[in-house]
Amino acid sequence: MRSNESNFIHRLQRQKEDALEYIVDNYLPLIKGITYKVLSPLNNNGVMEECINDIFLSIWNNSKKFSGEPNDFKKWVGAIAKFKAIDYYRKASKQIEFTSDNMDQNVQKSAEEELLFVEDRNELIKLINQLEPVEREIFIMKFFLGLKSEDISIKLGLTKASVENRIYRGKKKLNQQATNLKLGENGI
Repeated sequence: MRSNESNFIHRLQRQKEDALEYIVDNYLPLIKGITYKVLSPLNNNGVMEECINDIFLSIWNNSKKFSGEPNDFKKWVGAIAKFKAIDYYRKASKQIEFTSDNMDQNVQKSAEEELLFVEDRNELIKLINQLEPVEREIFIMKFFLGLKSEDISIKLGLTKASVENRIYRGKKKLNQQATNLKLGENGI
């Protein structure tokens, strides 16, 4: 007996391989779409493929837990795909190591240049700490960790446009505060 739309859930729950083949044939586009939407900021096809395979394995291993109608199965598969993809995104984003352009080891800096760099960085951190908490987080992710606006929007649950607007407004505030500091120094 082969799986079809009326018996594939029952056959899947009895661990029949043809049921998994039926699910792959019918639900792969849905699973790929969800996975791509969540994991595309990583630009890593290997992670996406691994996640898709893990989704099918999870469907196979947890099939006995599904107890809904056949038309609810698509929602169940979509939920599994979404949460697995989010797990993979979190795991992959924690593993990304960010390197600073200022830490190039082939370039030798004088002690004076290094001291000025550290002082400027400390002043910048003081200015950033004066921003609103959300703007501060965005600035740290964008300019210290090197994340893209899209990734920041996903992490903070904001739209990409909102993140970019906050960056723009934050830069304006920082520029104004830095200008005020320079004016204050010259006037003394």
